[in-house]
Amino acid sequence: MPAVPPPRTPIDPLTVGAVVIAITAVSSSAPLIAFAAAPALAIAFWRNFLALGVLGPVALLRRRAEFRALTRGAGRRDAGYCVLAGLALAVHFATWMPSAQLTSVAAATALVVTQPVWQGLIALAQGRRLSPLAWVGIGLAVVGAIWAVGADFGVSGRAVAGDLLAVAGGMAAAVYTALGERARSTISTVGYTTICYAVCAAALLLVCLVGGVRLGGYDAATWLAVLGLVVGAQLLGHSMFNYALRRISATTISVLFLLEAPGAALLAWAWLGQVPRTAALPGLALLLAGVAVVLHGEARAARRVGAAADPEPLPAPPEAGPLPGTGAPRYADPETGAPGYSDPVRDAGPGLGGPQRNG
Repeated sequence: MPAVPPPRTPIDPLTVGAVVIAITAVSSSAPLIAFAAAPALAIAFWRNFLALGVLGPVALLRRRAEFRALTRGAGRRDAGYCVLAGLALAVHFATWMPSAQLTSVAAATALVVTQPVWQGLIALAQGRRLSPLAWVGIGLAVVGAIWAVGADFGVSGRAVAGDLLAVAGGMAAAVYTALGERARSTISTVGYTTICYAVCAAALLLVCLVGGVRLGGYDAATWLAVLGLVVGAQLLGHSMFNYALRRISATTISVLFLLEAPGAALLAWAWLGQVPRTAALPGLALLLAGVAVVLHGEARAARRVGAAADPEPLPAPPEAGPLPGTGAPRYADPETGAPGYSDPVRDAGPGLGGPQRNG
């Protein structure tokens, strides 16, 4: 388990904007995957590989010194976090996407959105205790997401296998986010995402080749959908969330990921004509309430950290005065400014090394 990351800097408007863009972008993922006539694992490979094609040249031109630093000393440990995050992301794609073909889409979605629960447990394993308010918000958000997708769990062996894969997908997503939080404390967004997407693409390519997944021969509309996933869900979605990990905790990010559900529902309504079920609306309301509670808890924690880091200044001490019980003059320490410093030279008087007085 990755070590506890260093304290984050306060959230700024740029980070808030990145999160809004990320939520909007990842919400396009499900409608585009549903539209694309290609295997889910192949889509997962192409979205990572093509994103690497965009980020790779930029990283090689602007982050060469950073990459060199990751090959020696303490940098190797940080590079290891990036590699492990890429493998965790590949496991997430390789488990959750096939799960929807073994069990119902609703059940698979309901189980993969348990990610915030696993994220909270990872935080506990790292020695970070979440507040009761955070757990309440996580519970509301997860229950709301399950309600919104209308989970209908099956009992067949095939359905159980799909359910287990979906749970594994949620756990892998939590590990991916936790590792990313640790890596982003020392590595730039471009450097981290380049390594992460490269490892993920390589792992998914191996899975596709072993499993005989078709990687080409798609129609033009499918390739356009894949490019939409690259620009939206991958570059503007995952990458912006990775940027925000520098200032927002992994647990909060995992809860914000749940906003993909209502966002995807709205986009599916607009693009595919899939009208949201009326019964899902209370679940969406619970989801939004849970997210609001978690964000409120994060803001309170940030204020407490800021108050502890910037205590109120103590009143300035007097520059001079008699030392208690001695009557000797008290001066400010010339090095520290602290009161109670007795200067033997200044106290000695004339003829003993003290100041001389003229007539």
